[in-house]
Amino acid sequence: MLVCVYECVERCVRAVQSKDARFDGWFFTAVLTTKIYCRPSCPVVPPKVENMRFYPSAAAAQQAGFRACKRCRPDASPGSPEWNDRADLVARAMRLISDGVVDRDGVPGLATHLGYSVRQVQRQLQAELGAGPLALARAQRAQTARMLIETSDLQMADVAFASGFSSVRTFNETVQEVFALSPSELRGRAKRGSHPTAPGTISLRLPFRAPLTPDNLFGHLIATGVPGVEEWYGGAYRRTLRLPHGHGVVSLRPMPDHIACQLSLTDQRDLAIAISRCRRMLDLDADPIAVDELLAEDPFLAPLIAKAPGRRVPRTVDGEEFAVRAVLGQQVSTAAARTHASRLVQAYGEPIDDPAGGLTHLFPTMQALAGLDPETLAFPKSRRTTLTTLIATLAAGEIDLGAGSDWDQARAQLAALPGIGPWTVESIAMRALGDPDAFVASDLGIRYAARDLGLPEAPKPLIEHARAWRPWRAYAVQYLWATGDHAINKIPTE
Repeated sequence: MLVCVYECVERCVRAVQSKDARFDGWFFTAVLTTKIYCRPSCPVVPPKVENMRFYPSAAAAQQAGFRACKRCRPDASPGSPEWNDRADLVARAMRLISDGVVDRDGVPGLATHLGYSVRQVQRQLQAELGAGPLALARAQRAQTARMLIETSDLQMADVAFASGFSSVRTFNETVQEVFALSPSELRGRAKRGSHPTAPGTISLRLPFRAPLTPDNLFGHLIATGVPGVEEWYGGAYRRTLRLPHGHGVVSLRPMPDHIACQLSLTDQRDLAIAISRCRRMLDLDADPIAVDELLAEDPFLAPLIAKAPGRRVPRTVDGEEFAVRAVLGQQVSTAAARTHASRLVQAYGEPIDDPAGGLTHLFPTMQALAGLDPETLAFPKSRRTTLTTLIATLAAGEIDLGAGSDWDQARAQLAALPGIGPWTVESIAMRALGDPDAFVASDLGIRYAARDLGLPEAPKPLIEHARAWRPWRAYAVQYLWATGDHAINKIPTE
């Protein structure tokens, strides 16, 4: 089935003929005469219009018999921002597939996570993306495999299993089919510089859509980092990761045209999932052009965007972890919230070894925190009740804050818990759920910024004004926060 993600084929054609990189990841162009599919920005001479076909996913193009272009490498472009911006069934399914659910639990597991039948999920994905969940997961495995082949020194068998393939034979066949090159030929073609890393460490480049202003993104993660779980060390943000098959440590360093990523994992089967979660945490699949164009229509925001375009929303690798930290941060300073979180980590977190830095623990699971004594918590009784109730609810699996969660349902369930108000709900929606329209109108930093810019300061009129910023209010929050002189807006110089 041939699909174009826009209302008319002509719009896709114009994007290809102008080599517009803004549309990379939004759709893919397949060429009938060469049987190759490309990004819209591919540097080769554009094909004749009658030979173009458009697909909304690489998986759909591959399933139709096209192979990836060797020049523009469409498989290596940032993911479609559509799946992070939408909250419907297809978007939730795509986020779960990216998080490795199909590889771990199969299509029935994906359907269970979504609360739909297998048939419904397959029908919806096929109708909108031209490919089912197995084809989409296969395309993701191929993309991960190519990244590892070209940027790491892993043996090919290790690449196969780290990418999620069940056998080396399937890995070889898939790579040959998708890229028209064998794994060894791909590695031989790659232009790899000398980037020595510690034994057991995998170095990768995480692409993003330009522009990207890293100050508030990394500054927020660093300033709010929990000691032992997160750190700024050697010019990179580092943190521990709890993953399905083990744990890992990631180092992320902002570069002009990519994020340099180093991963150390106890089980290489978690590699693709770790990459996906890091991309989500740094909001690397966002479409900054679309966001900034809409927000800049507001004369109060326009100068902020012109000064530092491409701000991202700092998110998280674990929704439940962030929910606990959001409650710990209620009505206290950033330093106090870090202290409270650090105490929980030291008491209930799982110790790890980190030869390359100073990380010491994984953030505790909700099951581990369920045994905490409220009397040991150094804050008011009402907030102790809020925290313990939240932990018990999450430990029982009653609220889903994962990649495929239903944003509206999660909001309603959180708001029903004692002591969780709009600020906490919207903070979790913005950073844990990934809702690009979450808006913390009552946040003190937002109110100060609104006052200084001449916007309404009180939450109700500010929310009314912010209707024009939808569906990108979470990004407006980043621009407003950036007006303050706070550590969250700065990357440390040392």
